Amino acid sequence: MAGLRYICWLFVILGYLSVVLVLAQNPVEEKTTFEAAFQGRCGHGSPCEQLCYELHDGMYECDCRDGYILHKNGYSCAELNSTSPSTSELGDLVDEVESDEANADNADDEDAVEDILYIRGATFTIHLDAPAENSTVNTTKINEANADRIELHATSQGPNLEQKLPSTMESIVSTEPACSLDCGPAGNCYIEQSRGDEVDVVIEDDDDDGAVDLEGNTVNLRRKQGTFRQRCQCPLGRGGDRCQLEAEVRSPRFTGSGWLAFPALRAAYKHVQLELEFRPEAWDGVLLLAGERDDLQGDFMALILHHGFIEFRFDCGSGVGTVRSTETVKLNEWNTLSVYRHRWDAWIQLNQEKRVEGRSKGLFSRITFREPLFVGGPGNTTGLERLPVRTGFKGCIRHLEANEHHYRFPLAPQGDAANGFDIEECTADRCSKVPCSHGGKCLTTGGDTAVCLCPLGYTGDLCETRVDLQVPSFNGSSYLRYPGLADTSLSWLELSVTLKPTALDGVILYNGHHSDATGDFIALYLSSGHVQFTFDLGTGPATLRSENPIRLGEWVEVRVSRTGRLASLEVEDDPAQEILAPGAFTQLSLPLNLYLGGAPSYDMYSPKMKTTASFVGCIQTIVLNNREVGILAEALGGVNVGNCGHACEARPCGDAECRPLRERFTCRCRPGVPHPCPAPDDYTPLVPPPARTSNNAVTSVRYERAVPSFTGSESYLHYNDADTMKRIISYRVDINMRFRASSSSGLLLWSGRQSDPQEQRDENDDFLALGLDHGYLTLAYNLGSGEAVLRYNLTRLDDDLWHRIRAVRNEQWASLVVDSGTGVSASSPGQLRQLNTDTGLYVGGAPDVVRTTGGRYTKGIVGCISDLVLDSDFSVALSSPAQATNTHSCIP
Repeated sequence: MAGLRYICWLFVILGYLSVVLVLAQNPVEEKTTFEAAFQGRCGHGSPCEQLCYELHDGMYECDCRDGYILHKNGYSCAELNSTSPSTSELGDLVDEVESDEANADNADDEDAVEDILYIRGATFTIHLDAPAENSTVNTTKINEANADRIELHATSQGPNLEQKLPSTMESIVSTEPACSLDCGPAGNCYIEQSRGDEVDVVIEDDDDDGAVDLEGNTVNLRRKQGTFRQRCQCPLGRGGDRCQLEAEVRSPRFTGSGWLAFPALRAAYKHVQLELEFRPEAWDGVLLLAGERDDLQGDFMALILHHGFIEFRFDCGSGVGTVRSTETVKLNEWNTLSVYRHRWDAWIQLNQEKRVEGRSKGLFSRITFREPLFVGGPGNTTGLERLPVRTGFKGCIRHLEANEHHYRFPLAPQGDAANGFDIEECTADRCSKVPCSHGGKCLTTGGDTAVCLCPLGYTGDLCETRVDLQVPSFNGSSYLRYPGLADTSLSWLELSVTLKPTALDGVILYNGHHSDATGDFIALYLSSGHVQFTFDLGTGPATLRSENPIRLGEWVEVRVSRTGRLASLEVEDDPAQEILAPGAFTQLSLPLNLYLGGAPSYDMYSPKMKTTASFVGCIQTIVLNNREVGILAEALGGVNVGNCGHACEARPCGDAECRPLRERFTCRCRPGVPHPCPAPDDYTPLVPPPARTSNNAVTSVRYERAVPSFTGSESYLHYNDADTMKRIISYRVDINMRFRASSSSGLLLWSGRQSDPQEQRDENDDFLALGLDHGYLTLAYNLGSGEAVLRYNLTRLDDDLWHRIRAVRNEQWASLVVDSGTGVSASSPGQLRQLNTDTGLYVGGAPDVVRTTGGRYTKGIVGCISDLVLDSDFSVALSSPAQATNTHSCIP
C-alpha cells in the first residue's frame, strides 16, 4: 500500500510540474485570494465566472467548464492553453502537494484519495517503467477537451513517468494561395476558405526521415486542403467585386466579417446609455465593442450575441461584470435593445421585456475609453479570448444611440463613421428605399411604407426643403427635445404655454424620470378637447382636467402651478382647478429630456396618461419657472417641425427678432440696441407708484408687474430703503435674480462708499459689485482688508437670453451659480467680515459709472432685469424704486 501511495504522489507532482513549466511562460497577474466556498446563493451577485453549484448551509462554490482551470481565488477560470497561475500561486501549489505527501503515512487510503489535487478537464495516459538513474522525461502531452494541444518539456531525476504517444503523429499544414486581387486604394484582398470543403490528404514521403515519433514510429504528415476563394474586403462607401462601385449605406448590413468604427466614446467613463435596433441573421456575433486598449486588456465594454442571448460585458479594471438577457433575440426580425450602465451597475432590456440587472467586480467603477467604438464586429481589436464570441455580427442595424448621440452610419463628414469594411445596404429594411436628406431619419409606418422624420429647419417628403422656422407647428409625427427639468423643479413648478390646437387629442409637454416610463413625470396634454395635467411624485398620479373643452383653431393660454403636492390648472379665464397628489412625497425629479409636441416613441409615456397621441397644431410660447424658453433656439433637436403660418414668417421686423403675441407680434432689437424697439412711442417709463386722486382712483397704468430695461448709459434704478439695505450691509448677503443682456460688459448691481471728489479714494473702501466682463459673470467685493474677485468662466451670458444667477457672500467666502450649473467660490483676504456701504443699491447701472465704481466698470448693462430677491425672502420692487433714470419697460 505504501508503494501505491508513493506512485500516486509522484504522478500528481509530475502533472503539476509539467503544467507549471509551460503555463509559466504566460503568467497572469496575481489576484486577490478568496475562499473556494462562498456564503449565499448562485445567481445575482455571485462572483462565479462560469459555473456555480449550491452547497449545504447556504453556501455555494464555483467551477469551470472543460478546458479551463479554477483559479485559487475560487471564482475565476483560466484557459489551459493561454492562461496560467502566477509564480507565487504555483509555489503554493507545490507546497500543498509536499505537505500532503509528508502526512501521507498517517492517513488512511480514503483520506489520501480525498487529498489528491487535480486539474479539471485534463486527462493523462501514464506508462510506468522501472526506475532508472538520470532518466529524462522528453515530452508530456496533455489532451484537453475543446482546446489546442500543448507540448510540455520537463526534466526529472526521479523515476521515468512517460506518457505514451500514439503510433502516428499528425502535423497539420495549411496551404493558402497568394491573394492577387486589385481591390482599389482602400480595399483589402484576402483569402476566404470554405470549411465544409476541407479534405484531409495523408502525405507519405519515404525520403523524409525526420517524420518519426518518440518511439521511432513513422509519422504521416496530414495537410488540410480546401476550397480557397479570393475576395475583396471593401471600405465603407465602396462596393462591387473589386470595390469599384460607390455604395451609399444608410441602414448597414454586416456580413460577419465587417465592422464600423466611430470615434472613441467621450464623457462615458461613469455613465453609458445605449439604444439599439438590429435585425440578426445568426445567433452569435459582436454587436458593439469599446475599450481602453486595442488588445482588450484593461477597461472595456462589449455587447455581444451569444447563442441567441444578449450579453453586456464590462470591466472597470478589477473584474468583468456580465448581464445576460433572459430571452433570445428574434432571428430575422427587428429587435430593440436598451443598455444602461452607471459605475458598477448595469441593466439591459431586450424587446421591452423585463430588465435584467448586473454588477461588475472590484473597487473600480470607471471605464476609460481610448479605442474607437466598433460596431458590428471587433474591428482591429485583439485579445478576444476575453469574450465567448469572436466573430462579427451578421445582420442589419438601423438605429444606434449612445448617451443621447444618434449615430449616423455614413463616413464623416456626411455621417459619424471614421472607418469600416464589408458593409452593405440593408435591403430587408423598408427605409432603404426612402432616401431622407439632410440627416432625416426614416420611420416605418406599417405595410410597405415609410416616412422621413426631418430635423429642425427642413421639411418635405424627403426632408429636401429648407424652411425658416418662426412659430413651430406640429403635424402628429413631430416633436422638439430640450434638456430635462432635472432638479430645478424639486419643490415648485410654474408653467405657461400658449398654443393653437387643431386636433382634440395630443401630448403637449412631457418630462419623465426613467426611459421605461416608471418613476416621476409631468404631462400636459389634450384628451377629448379638455386640457389635462398629470403628475406623479413617486406615490401615485394626480390629474387635473379643464372644466370646459377648448376651441380648435384658436390661441389659448394654459397655466400650471405646483408647490409640493398641491397643483393647479388654469385655461384662459376659466376658474382654476386644484388637486393634491397622494402619498407623502413632495419633490419632483425629472432627469430625462423634456419633449414638446410628442416624443420619439410612445413607450416613453407613462401608462397613467389618458392619451399617447402627438399634438397637432401650433405652440407659440413657453414660460417655465418664470423664464421664457426659446422654443427653437434652445431645442436640442426635433423632427417634422414646420411653420405655423404666422405673420412673423414674413420677417416684418427686418434684422430684429419678431416676437409673436397670438395673432399679432412685436419686435425685439438686435443685441446692443436698447429695448424695446423700434419706436420711442412704445417706451413705458418706470416711475414711482402713481399718485391717487381724491377718490383714491388710480390715474395711471399699473406697474406692479413691469420689468425694467436698461440702455447701458446713465440708466439705472436706485434703492436706499431700510429693508433693502439691511440685507446688503450685513455679514451675509444672498442675491437671486434673472436678467437678459445683449452687451458683453456692464454693471448689474453696485453698493459702495461715497467719497469726496477732491479726496483720494481709499483703495480698501467697502463695495460689492456684480456685472458682466467680456460676457462672463463677475462678483467683486471688499470688506475693508482687500479685494476679492470671483469670475464664472463656465458660460457666457451676453446671448440676449434669460439667465438666473445666485450670488452668495457669507462673511469672507462667496460663491456664484448660473442657471443651476456648477458653483464657483472664492474668499477675500484679511480678517474683516462685514460689508459697510453707504451709497444704497444701484441696479442695472449707476450715475457716472466710471467714478462710482472706481474704474471697474465703464457702463451699465444693455438688457433687462427681473425677479431680484435678497436673502430668499425679500423681493425688491423693481417697479417702484426710489429713483429711476433712463429705464423702460422690457418686452418679454
